[in-house]
Amino acid sequence: MHNPLDHIKNKIYHVEILPPKQESTKLLADLDVFKEKYLRVMDSGYCACITDNAMGLMAFQGHEIIEEMNLPVHPDQIMIHLNTFHTKADLDNILRCCKNLGIESLLVITGDGSDRLPKLQPSDIDESDIEAVTSVELLRYIQRVYPDTFVLGVAFNPYEPSDHEFAKLKRKIKAGASFIITQPIIEQNTQVDRLLAEYPNIPVTVEAWMSKKLSLLSDAIGYKISEDTQFDPIATLEMLHQTYPQCGVYLSLVGFKTQYDLIKNLWI
Repeated sequence: MHNPLDHIKNKIYHVEILPPKQESTKLLADLDVFKEKYLRVMDSGYCACITDNAMGLMAFQGHEIIEEMNLPVHPDQIMIHLNTFHTKADLDNILRCCKNLGIESLLVITGDGSDRLPKLQPSDIDESDIEAVTSVELLRYIQRVYPDTFVLGVAFNPYEPSDHEFAKLKRKIKAGASFIITQPIIEQNTQVDRLLAEYPNIPVTVEAWMSKKLSLLSDAIGYKISEDTQFDPIATLEMLHQTYPQCGVYLSLVGFKTQYDLIKNLWI
């Protein structure tokens, strides 16, 4: 299995790709767009990061699209997000398909729910002393059922109360996490600084918000950002490279038409 640290050493961006929503009225066109983005990321040598029902909106699963469209899988160039809003049967199917396809990296998150999405129950994954399944229990389940199969990563939210978030991160690492991806940041962040100081031996990737719509960022992180904030995604990305040279970078909502050709010269 590949080492997450190699993505940082080799300056490989993590590029977020959202699968088509299940309610799409132009599914074939959306699938073509997904394929075009996916192949472009592969050709660039970057890592395609495929979300799992982002913001609680039902979407097709990454492995489904890869199988259906016969897309290439390079183990060190793909990461599947996996959250707790699945039935037990769907969870096992996702893990089995990822293993069979040769997909190694999973970003294991609690995730965003909705009334339309099922939720794993503690009994589904042989947990008894908890009220709800979180990424910690999901990590334990994957490690137990698929030992030595996946490279597991977790999220870090610098906008949560720090003691709570660091305690949760400690449980995630104990459960098997081997890399960390932060929520989007648009400036130097004291909690990210603390994260790097306390976990110098675990690869950390900072998330760069590439959309100009800060209102969407506020929704994503649950932290109000003033609409008067001056924000240039490309300039912010350059700043993150300078501020956190020891980190990888995850590009959230990158513009493939307007931004993608600009990013290749920024990580020097």
